[in-house]
Amino acid sequence: MSSDRSSAGDPARTLALLWRDPSAVPRRGPRRTLDLDAVVEAATALADAEGLPALTMRRVAERLGVAPMSLYTYVPGKAELLDLMLDAAYAAMPRQDTTGRPWRERVAAVAEENRRLHLAHPWAATVSTLRPPLGPGQAAKYEHELAAFDGCGLDDVEVDDCLTWVLGFVRACARDAADAEAARADGGTDEQWWASAGPLLARVLDPAAHPRATRIGAAAGAAHGSAHDPAHAYRFGLDRVLDGLAALIERP
Repeated sequence: MSSDRSSAGDPARTLALLWRDPSAVPRRGPRRTLDLDAVVEAATALADAEGLPALTMRRVAERLGVAPMSLYTYVPGKAELLDLMLDAAYAAMPRQDTTGRPWRERVAAVAEENRRLHLAHPWAATVSTLRPPLGPGQAAKYEHELAAFDGCGLDDVEVDDCLTWVLGFVRACARDAADAEAARADGGTDEQWWASAGPLLARVLDPAAHPRATRIGAAAGAAHGSAHDPAHAYRFGLDRVLDGLAALIERP
């Protein structure tokens, strides 16, 4: 499990940076040759390309062509930088106008927007956001997503619970997809893996002792062309999430 989490830095300084409050700019120190947005963009590009383990102040400085210590005149450290990266990603999310559409379509659109966020920035799904970055991007994202439940007859706490459930499902699927991609990068395709493991498995796995595992595993593998298909898992799971919400929203 990743040890990276949002809101791990100094709360007051982080909020000032997120909202670009003038108090976040040091009054003393070296002359600033960049702006905060450039630092955040460079850090995001690094994390997109190489993942969060590669994200260090030194590596970001290298991308910007500046001395590592000069970055600290813009942001106190990696914790605050990570919040800025997340909030910038949230602010840049394309958002559909689903006004007037059925609630299932509105909620499905929210899920898809978040899935695309994680496809663009796979590292974002590895960051614990139990304490989210409370910046303008997060505020706009939350406001937009809550509107998907307008007119559903839910109280405020239920709306937040439903949104949290949907976003948690999407994050879990995003982590699965990232794991599958890493497995392909490290160990070849699923077809190659099965070609290597299949002959031995056929010798040691007794269908009489494991009839369900043998039959259903073979059927699922044939249907998806792999041991696990992240895209199918997302589509199947989202339908079940929406069915679960329907039990609450459409209750008598």
